[in-house]
Amino acid sequence: MADDKYPTDSDRRRFVKGVVGGAALSGVLTVGAAAVSSATDPTEAGGGIMEYRSAVRDLGPAPRGLPQIPIEIDDDGYLQGLWPEPETVTAGGQEVVVSETEIAGTEYTTEWYQYCGVQTFEGIAPDADGQDAYFRYPEALPTSEYPWMEEVEGREQINVEQFADYEQWGNEVGDTGVGKPAVATWRSQDVPPEETVPVIIIRSTQVEEAAQEDEWLAETCPQGFIAYLNKCTHFCCVPGYKRLDEAAEYNAENKIYCNCHQSVYDPFNNEPDTFVSLPRPEGE
Repeated sequence: MADDKYPTDSDRRRFVKGVVGGAALSGVLTVGAAAVSSATDPTEAGGGIMEYRSAVRDLGPAPRGLPQIPIEIDDDGYLQGLWPEPETVTAGGQEVVVSETEIAGTEYTTEWYQYCGVQTFEGIAPDADGQDAYFRYPEALPTSEYPWMEEVEGREQINVEQFADYEQWGNEVGDTGVGKPAVATWRSQDVPPEETVPVIIIRSTQVEEAAQEDEWLAETCPQGFIAYLNKCTHFCCVPGYKRLDEAAEYNAENKIYCNCHQSVYDPFNNEPDTFVSLPRPEGE
């Protein structure tokens, strides 16, 4: 179908054959999702059309864009994803805990991350114990793509100083100076590996320029930083930015590219998007 933006030069049959393997991967990455579906009654609180901000999907079978994570920077230069103070509200006749706030006229809620089973992860619960909002380096670093990350001393939380060369940074993929990336984890301290929340962070002059014209970006992308939940909305794979040479075949060498089924997201084209959110399970 023309409107799914699937690459015209890709073999559609290859995609169909890949569904079996992709579904297996999705099952690994969405532990607990089936339980949520079976426990969720459409008549309960929540659910319906939700607007969020995303990296626009340019190409491929992914149904929607990658959800953005608003960034805050503390006084010591450490980056964290905004996590509004949890509060208990009454919705649909029941009390539920939510984490939400308004930013530049947009309702930001942690329910933006309702896909691939992420909504069932321990750290994504609004009132999760033992979790803070700082971005941290993952235990396994992508040294072949971003070798600079391995060179960071005292590696744990991600700091602004580690991106000082963002206007000149480059690797063997795409153009130099487009944006310096890092992979990170978020709200994933002391959780099972399958519940780690992966994040892609980019610091770029393009983000700085866009923030001058967009109040939302001005509030959520300080000092040229932007972050997205790094799970493809198609089959929950983990895509990459400036990571693979083959991305150039899909004009994605300077974009976020998922090599599993060639979905492409533009991190510098950030727009409102919508999805159908899940109602909250009874008693949650």
